[in-house]
Amino acid sequence: QVQLVESGGGLVQAGGSLRLSCTASARTNSAYGMGWFRQAPGKEREFVAAINWIGGRTAYADSVKGRFTISRDNAKNTVYLQMNSLKSEDTAVYYCAAQRTFTVAVGGYDYWGQGTQVTVSS
Repeated sequence: QVQLVESGGGLVQAGGSLRLSCTASARTNSAYGMGWFRQAPGKEREFVAAINWIGGRTAYADSVKGRFTISRDNAKNTVYLQMNSLKSEDTAVYYCAAQRTFTVAVGGYDYWGQGTQVTVSS
């Protein structure tokens, strides 16, 4: 069983930055591809970014390209999402997820964290 815990969410003004962290239970992070997803009220959960277990392959949703950066530190069992130039439309609950394979599909992930709220005020 993979356990994931997100942190770093909060309230920020438009144009500001936040860094989300997702820490995985021991011996799980380094063998898994990791993804970030988000879900706004009344909307479906959507893909934000993904990274493979080595860290050399990443993918981003078009809406966040150039503003968000996903990275990981396998020694710390942690994946990060650096979010810059935040917009009001980035407001959502952000979830990290883990899966053996590299994928951008919501349905492709078996393990999920509880989520962290990000609110961007305009």
